[in-house]
Amino acid sequence: MIAHARGEAPAECCGVLLGAGDEIVDALPARNIAETPATRYLLDPQDHFNAIREARRRGVEVVGFYHSHPRSPAEPSPTDKAEANCPGYVYVIVGLGGAEPDVRAFALEGADWRPLVIPV
Repeated sequence: MIAHARGEAPAECCGVLLGAGDEIVDALPARNIAETPATRYLLDPQDHFNAIREARRRGVEVVGFYHSHPRSPAEPSPTDKAEANCPGYVYVIVGLGGAEPDVRAFALEGADWRPLVIPV
C-alpha cells in the first residue's frame, strides 16, 4: 500500500483489501477514476469486480478498502466521512504528509470512524 501510494503521488491511490475473519491477507491496487484524483478517490468499478472474483478464487472475501492522503496524515477527511458507505468494512489510509508514511486502519460504525490496531 505504501509503495502504491508513493507511486501514485501526488494523486490519491486506492485499492481493495482481501481477508478472512480478522485477518487482511492482501491489498489489491485499483485505479482511481476520480475527476480530481489529487484530492479524492473513486475506485474503478471493474477493479472492484475483479477483486471480488479474485477473493472468491482464493477462498477469502473483500474486507475493506485503502486509499492515500499524499499531503496529509492518515486521518479520515470530511470527504472520506461523507462518502464512505460500507459499514463493517476496514478502511486503511496511507498518509504521506510527514517524514515517514503513516498507515492507520478504521472501522466504519454508522457515521463514526473507529480506529483499529494493525498488528505488525
